[in-house]
Amino acid sequence: MQHLTTWIEEKLLQVNLVNTMDQAEGFSRLGYTKEEQASQEQFRYIAKDLGLQTYQDAAGNQWALWKVDEAAGWIATGSHLDTVYNGGGYDGAAGVVASLAAVKLLKEQSFQPTKNIAVIAFACEESARFNVSTIGSKAICGLLDKDKLASLEDSSGITLKKAFTNCDLDWELLHEARLEDHQLEQFVELHIEQAKKLEKSKRDIGIVQAIAQPTRLRITSVGKTNHTGTTPMDERQDALVAIAPIISFIEETTVDINQQQNVPLVATVSTIQNSPNAISMIPGEVVLVVDIRSTNAQAKHELVSRINNFALAVQRDRPVVITIQTLVDDEPIQLDASIQAKLTHICEKIGLSSMPLDSGAGHDVMNLAKRWPCGLVFIPCRDGVSHNPSEHADSEDLLKGTRVLAEYLRETAGNDYSSLE
Repeated sequence: MQHLTTWIEEKLLQVNLVNTMDQAEGFSRLGYTKEEQASQEQFRYIAKDLGLQTYQDAAGNQWALWKVDEAAGWIATGSHLDTVYNGGGYDGAAGVVASLAAVKLLKEQSFQPTKNIAVIAFACEESARFNVSTIGSKAICGLLDKDKLASLEDSSGITLKKAFTNCDLDWELLHEARLEDHQLEQFVELHIEQAKKLEKSKRDIGIVQAIAQPTRLRITSVGKTNHTGTTPMDERQDALVAIAPIISFIEETTVDINQQQNVPLVATVSTIQNSPNAISMIPGEVVLVVDIRSTNAQAKHELVSRINNFALAVQRDRPVVITIQTLVDDEPIQLDASIQAKLTHICEKIGLSSMPLDSGAGHDVMNLAKRWPCGLVFIPCRDGVSHNPSEHADSEDLLKGTRVLAEYLRETAGNDYSSLE
């Protein structure tokens, strides 16, 4: 299959708009920008060359269709083409290209589907621009509140609504991207793992069981701002000194909970705001934002409970007021067990090793899984590095993932159950 490997390499360059994947500054192809649109245009060119019909929906998602039955639902695969700032060229793009390559492989083998097949390139999966992720797939699922999102701004002050207009999209028609239940039957996404479990275990494919969704806390410590040179140590209401032990407590407690269970829990104090943040002024207010993730909801809730109890103890010992606000508390997404079993069987059938995995990162598939049977396939990425210019997936692994997708489409969208060679 050397010709297909070469094709995958060429098309990966094409959607990334480069002549080499070695880009020192990485890729900055944010959602709803001319850069994302240019990549989407290349997606359409590739799809048309494969004989697929293409169209753009009201949210800017790109669709490539192998239509055989107007009345039937769609068996779909795909991923996204946008990136974070200075990110890699495989996160998202690998899944899109592998999906198109799977269609190419089936067509070369004269496969005739009995159900419709769709490849989707979702718009604005990353949260890098507007601090909201997976906008395109949420629109398909009817999960967006456009009135709340319209005024969100990027770092240049451009609103999400204005970004739509700049892409020749009509914000008022966003709801038209929503699919009815019967329009989609199943969806499987391929993605680089963004971790090292496959690489360490020397397995070819990861079959994802569940996707961790975040619980996020805002912890605020309010004391009293005063002069650093004139306020005695025993009269201070230092908000930073009071809240500082909570940072270490979160890390230590997360490690402790992980020793009691097999499903990983991670927690990060990811942002700190210190006010007034001046060299001669005692901190009067400090705000921490904590990101907690696990596919075990109970473990997340236990950590939150322990943080609350510790904060109360700190407040009793210090002349400050500590409050904790829950910003987000999303339940983990469990992917379809029957699709996991099918993907595992497919790997065995075509001679690839696989292992069950969970995903600590979010993906478009997590939104679709709330309405339709869905699966997620991981391929290895070098050193587990992602969202970084050094992000890399080997061509051999991309081909293996392509073969899994092709066999999934063969078995799900047709009556031909012979193995791909």
